[in-house]
Amino acid sequence: MIVILGALLGAIIGGTTAKRRKGNWADIAQYAVIYAIAFALLGLVVTIALEKSLLG
Repeated sequence: MIVILGALLGAIIGGTTAKRRKGNWADIAQYAVIYAIAFALLGLVVTIALEKSLLG
């Protein structure tokens, strides 16, 4: 669940960042995808850390 929320939040932040920098549609899409991947990976690390600390 954290991974999905991270990906959505990253896509929103990336899209708005590119739009604020006056990028075209390709720039906005690229920023959205890159930020979504980065935030999803961060969410994955957080999820793994939480599971390890709660179960171990």
